[in-house]
Amino acid sequence: MKKTDLKTLGQENAFDLIGTQWMLVTAGNEDKFNTMTASWGGLGFLWNKPVAFVFIRPERYTHEFVEASDRMTLSFYAKEWRKALQLCGTKSGRDTDKVAATGLTPVKLESGAITFEEARLTLDCRKLFKADMKESDFVNKKVMEQWYNDKPGGSLHSVYVVEIESVFES
Repeated sequence: MKKTDLKTLGQENAFDLIGTQWMLVTAGNEDKFNTMTASWGGLGFLWNKPVAFVFIRPERYTHEFVEASDRMTLSFYAKEWRKALQLCGTKSGRDTDKVAATGLTPVKLESGAITFEEARLTLDCRKLFKADMKESDFVNKKVMEQWYNDKPGGSLHSVYVVEIESVFES
């Protein structure tokens, strides 16, 4: 895994990268961390900074780690890791040792953030902003109905905007 220029992201299709390939959102430290699969988010430029934005439901175990940390990583994988990403999106770290179950190898970055050796691309990020979604903020009520009202037991997401401080490639 080597540090690379942020311009590397210009070669990626963010719609495919996040929406189709998925990503792992990882927070915590080398002693205790959690990771989860996410397919909602984006990349862009805000406040004169390269940023990513991610959505995490408060009941997800990873949410606790994101709340307690200033940093998170967003990591992306080759197709052969799809099964590992499926597990990280369907099992809770409260009940499952995801590292043992997936075969992923944790790596501590120079910032202290955690990623995995198998990632083809990792974004090392610092939190800038958080907001909790509210039903009253939905302009298009059909989105609320489609993604939340018919999903029992699921709360609205917390939205995080994070600065992309470093990019790593394998």
